[in-house]
Amino acid sequence: MSDGIANVFRHLTTGVHVIGVADGDRRNAFTASWVVQVSFRPLLLAISINPAHASYTLLQGGRVFAINVLRAEQQALAKHFGTQSGRTVDKLAGIRWRAGRTGAPLLHGALAFFDCQVVSDVEAGDHRLVMGRVVDGAVLIPAGHPLIYAATGDLDQSAELYPKEFCKWR
Repeated sequence: MSDGIANVFRHLTTGVHVIGVADGDRRNAFTASWVVQVSFRPLLLAISINPAHASYTLLQGGRVFAINVLRAEQQALAKHFGTQSGRTVDKLAGIRWRAGRTGAPLLHGALAFFDCQVVSDVEAGDHRLVMGRVVDGAVLIPAGHPLIYAATGDLDQSAELYPKEFCKWR
């Protein structure tokens, strides 16, 4: 049943993003699909991150992140940032990027970006929900189309993480 649950969750309409983080001159990035707008005033976005990942330490220290919206044809980039550990590999090596206003990495060739300053960080099960105030952003490729999570199959290898069945209600 866990493959069935994974399949259901893949149908949540969400994009695939590379989240850049920075703490001083240290930077890293990771692939994420759990990104959502939570407010208009102020403009707030939230990301979900596993606190065991190397990027979380940088996020805690620097308190900034950038959301790089990937284009439909950038699945290889999603895999690059989503299947390696930032503890063992410099994932930004060989990738064209620049520092945003906050210092977080903005990827060349991304569809769009949002540059954010952290305003809150709360526990959310096995992840952390981190909200950031948007301080900059732009559409970089107006004619592009976003990479959608449902189109990536089990790229993130999450099927094994889902429970075998839904929790009992009541």
